[in-house]
Amino acid sequence: MTTRATNIVSKLLANSTNLELVKELVAEDATYISLNYNNPELKGIEPWCGNHNQAGPATIHQTFVDVSRYWTIEKFDIHASFGGSNTADVSDRTEHVAIFGRFVYRSKSIGKLTDSPFAVWAKVDMAEGKLTYMQFMEDTPRSANSFRSRGGLSIRVTRRVGRSSW
Repeated sequence: MTTRATNIVSKLLANSTNLELVKELVAEDATYISLNYNNPELKGIEPWCGNHNQAGPATIHQTFVDVSRYWTIEKFDIHASFGGSNTADVSDRTEHVAIFGRFVYRSKSIGKLTDSPFAVWAKVDMAEGKLTYMQFMEDTPRSANSFRSRGGLSIRVTRRVGRSSW
């Protein structure tokens, strides 16, 4: 179901490197969570990761500018979007949005492709018509792997299962 809130979030995702438009669509105190809440190891690879509490439009804009510096965006498709109120309380002005899609990025450092699903959960203050919260998730190991130039990755799941190599 397409709603005004889903249109706001879709417009943001389609124009995330346009700072003026991002400012129009995102509240000054919006929270943005990129990939995880706190992962120092991943932040070393993708510095925009983590919880950006009440950081506003500049942080969302800078994240997507940085993504464009690391990768060439070859495809970014929204497959489905849903929106609606999460409560029966009519005084609650927040509409929740879920967006699912797929992106294909090529790392600029070594030219390696990454193909990942993505999901966004967002909250939009309908009285203001602005996004107040956004959480962006992807297949992060796959994205980070687009920078791997040599060597393998060995992960121990359990002692019984053994090891898996990528």
